[in-house]
Amino acid sequence: MTPDDGPTTADHDLATELAAASGALLLEVRGEGLEGKELKDAGDLRSHEHLMAALAERAPDDGVLSEEGADDPARLDKRRVWIVDPLDGTREFSELDRSDWAVHVALAIDGVVVAGAVALPALGRTYSTAVIPEVPLVDRAPRILVSRTRPTEHARLIAEKLDGELVPMGSAGAKAMAVVRGEADIYAHSGGQYEWDSAAPVAVAQAAGLHVSRLDGSPMRYNQPNPWLPDLLICRPELAERVLAIGLPSD
Repeated sequence: MTPDDGPTTADHDLATELAAASGALLLEVRGEGLEGKELKDAGDLRSHEHLMAALAERAPDDGVLSEEGADDPARLDKRRVWIVDPLDGTREFSELDRSDWAVHVALAIDGVVVAGAVALPALGRTYSTAVIPEVPLVDRAPRILVSRTRPTEHARLIAEKLDGELVPMGSAGAKAMAVVRGEADIYAHSGGQYEWDSAAPVAVAQAAGLHVSRLDGSPMRYNQPNPWLPDLLICRPELAERVLAIGLPSD
């Protein structure tokens, strides 16, 4: 990729604008008195429709991959593809006292995420590559993020080997941004995700200087024919070598 092929200031700004606007829309949906599945479905649909309309207007020549939309194989012939999760953490979104849900908007060029934004609407924050977040210094035992409902043996192994603490949290975006904010140190996901689950968090995390890779140390690749990604590591760079050396439980 040559410098002229890379993301523009407008790309960074568009990711930020769209994530924040969809986040604001989701807060409105949350206030409409819906509950349970009806609330989840309304949030997914309305955020998706907003993002698709905005991208069709603002980036009509680019490809799009969205969790809530039918996968168009035409994206595979595009160098620039927007990868979006209109509502990451639908369960948490439907629990009105929770803030650990997100909106993801990312741009991949030639399979590499180069711009992105993660909105955490209930916290009133949007983290993006437009304004690089500064990861604070910390001095403590490592804090390892895990699913609220499905903590993995891999995460438990990391905590054991590093003498760390498991911290349950909701959506992938919320977990990744907790590392960016310095509230946690390691997000190691071994259970598989789709590209839209990690693209925007990866863009923001790597821009902030965090380590980002697969759990075998290989780079993350996007806009693939099968959008399934087996694993992901986002962590403070000084911990990366130790986490990667642990390997997966099946190794």
